[in-house]
Amino acid sequence: MSTDSEETTVNTVQVLQDSVTPRRGFAICLMIACSTVISFGGLILRNIEQADAWQINFYRSVSLIGAILVILVFQYRGQTISHIRKIGRPGLLGGAMLAAAGIAFLQALTNTTVANALFTMSAIPFITAGLARVFLGEYLQKITIITMVIAAFGVFVMISDGVGGGSVYGNIMALVTAFCFSCFTVIVRSNRGVDMLPTLLVSGIIIGSLAFIVKAGDMGLPLKDILLCFLWGGVLSGFANWTFIVATRHLVAAEVTLFMLLEFALGPIWVWLFVNEIPSFGTLTGGALVLVAVIVLASHELRQTKRFLKRGRPTLG
Repeated sequence: MSTDSEETTVNTVQVLQDSVTPRRGFAICLMIACSTVISFGGLILRNIEQADAWQINFYRSVSLIGAILVILVFQYRGQTISHIRKIGRPGLLGGAMLAAAGIAFLQALTNTTVANALFTMSAIPFITAGLARVFLGEYLQKITIITMVIAAFGVFVMISDGVGGGSVYGNIMALVTAFCFSCFTVIVRSNRGVDMLPTLLVSGIIIGSLAFIVKAGDMGLPLKDILLCFLWGGVLSGFANWTFIVATRHLVAAEVTLFMLLEFALGPIWVWLFVNEIPSFGTLTGGALVLVAVIVLASHELRQTKRFLKRGRPTLG
């Protein structure tokens, strides 16, 4: 009993110390950049003319694999293969979970409403927090819990008009998406001492191969569509996934996924600005709530970091 108590105390102290390190401020900036960049995906999708979901996933996977390989070779050069092998079984499992999330999300979008799918996705921070608490012993600060609730409510307001209906299968697939992505996040976080970027190669290979099989090799598309898929997968997703992996080393698992909700708030704005699709009042209001939640948490962290640097020691509040 005493050993378990001491271990719990050590874990709690470590989490509290991690919550005020300067690198957390850097990681939060990375996650804001990550969510902002990937939020342009909806705008790209609006400009794709012929490609269906499986073809998009195939070309996105191919370009993502290429981008991740370039990053790994740039970082490790002749040691690239050995660093890929270092992810071991956890990396293979994490990659499989990420692939399952991507495939299930595709099934959710085609079998239920987009609103239902996004509403379920807004539960990812909470599912992640539960898994991280059980498997990693991670605790959340009150400010993080409050901002999670605000952000989730904001997503609900954004899509409340469309929630309801859809097939049971589609809704289950949306839940599978959320659960699998949360598992991926916890796996990456639990192995933060290893560069888990190669897990994206595993995911890309699984999704790309499955898409190719489903389409029976029918990947003929206009050059414009292919280039947009490459931009989406290789540039946007490549950058976003790289920053996501880096951020998991300095933020607890639930915090990383919380910032991802920023994508839901920004996506409609880009479509509004560039395609002139006017969002509803609910979309703007809910998006504003998500932005407020992110700003509150980021501002709090910046103040904590400033105190840390000024006093040279952790300040817990």
